[in-house]
Amino acid sequence: MSYFDAASSAPLHPVARQALQASLDEGWADPARLYREGRRARLLLDAAREAAAEAVGCRPDELVFTTSGTRAVHTGISGALAGRRRVGRHLIVSAVEHSSALHAAEVHHDEGGTVTEVPVLRTGAVSPDTYAEALRPDTALACLQSANHEVGTEQPVAAVAEACRAAGVPLLVDAAQSLAWGPVEGGWSLLTGSAHKWGGPSGVGLLAVRKGVRYAPQGPVDERESGRAPGFENIPGIVAAAASLRAVRAEAAAESARLRELTDRIRARVPELVPDVEVVGDPVRRLPHLLTFSCLYVDGETLLHELDRESFSVSSGSSCTSSTLTPSHVLKAMGVLSEGNVRVSLPLGTPAEDVDRFLDVLPGTVATVREKLGAPSTTPTVTVHEDSLVVDALGKRCPIPVIELAKVINDVPVGATIRVLSDDEAARLDIPAWCEMRGQEYVGEEPADRGTAYVVRRTAPL
Repeated sequence: MSYFDAASSAPLHPVARQALQASLDEGWADPARLYREGRRARLLLDAAREAAAEAVGCRPDELVFTTSGTRAVHTGISGALAGRRRVGRHLIVSAVEHSSALHAAEVHHDEGGTVTEVPVLRTGAVSPDTYAEALRPDTALACLQSANHEVGTEQPVAAVAEACRAAGVPLLVDAAQSLAWGPVEGGWSLLTGSAHKWGGPSGVGLLAVRKGVRYAPQGPVDERESGRAPGFENIPGIVAAAASLRAVRAEAAAESARLRELTDRIRARVPELVPDVEVVGDPVRRLPHLLTFSCLYVDGETLLHELDRESFSVSSGSSCTSSTLTPSHVLKAMGVLSEGNVRVSLPLGTPAEDVDRFLDVLPGTVATVREKLGAPSTTPTVTVHEDSLVVDALGKRCPIPVIELAKVINDVPVGATIRVLSDDEAARLDIPAWCEMRGQEYVGEEPADRGTAYVVRRTAPL
């Protein structure tokens, strides 16, 4: 079995396993107590904090451990907003933040605050100038992930941090996906991370708050973790998290170069091996182990099941794999194809042979799924000279609306339009993305009795 979903959760690092087992025997006591067992637990906790702070690039007394990366984000945002309430209640996030940050922004908005969502380029990165324009006199906090969790694009954190510093606004950086590869550059004010992303145990997150940042912890006050993370510390988990972070950092330089070569191979070979594929995300400024591509005319859930049958574990941001039937907010913000979306994220130590086998298996797997769905042939059909055509795809889910559009595009003359009727939310993203991939003009949306009419003008033969 080849596990290619490290961006969701990395396999437990051997060092984490050893540290976890050892600290179960030594770190079970209350570290706040003065007797021998408590002092031993306190030593383990303090050593773990120092190791984690060194990896993050902050002082030990600036870092606390939380019960998850999500809790760290929620705690960091709420505490920073409360600490700067006198300045204002304006929060800035990027459109591709992790859902934990976006959910916190929703709560802030519902409680009377204001939120600006900064758009991203088609690569998934924010423009530093556009981000800077969102800063206002009443901005209490700005948030920006260090690297995207779905497409791997690295964000210009240093440039955004400088703009925030000039405006006197603290910047919270969600570094969950990037901490394994190195510290976050730039003058950030708050930083969060999640141990299971770098090979530590689940249930451990970290929150760093620089000295001088106005911060007011929310909720009932607890004497533990500087009042920022209530509850008894999970010392075995924390020790394992810190040990594994130090271990993966020691391997980062060599593994980064090796895994980047493997993901570069996938980025180059997939479009050659599989027709009608879009590789998304920044090709250069990206995490070394992660890439994402989308396949036209493919049901994402079916494709993931077929790859699982071939012993490959991958993930997807396609609406076809979601219980909500809505496309990933990241792919939507980027304006790229969501159907047949595949995210490959390689764990440390992934053999090159596994990648080669994936490239051998993928073309046949995609072809099988497309055949099941009745995808169009790549050879043009005979053109029918009609001024316009209406495609009724109501009640049909991704990727069927795009498949039916592709089947009839050559049935109208160049310059004529096709209206695709669809009530599938993914069509709003996938039809424009298909037009860009296939060189056709996306005219826009029109109201319809049911669903929405997506208007496409044929500008060139397929």
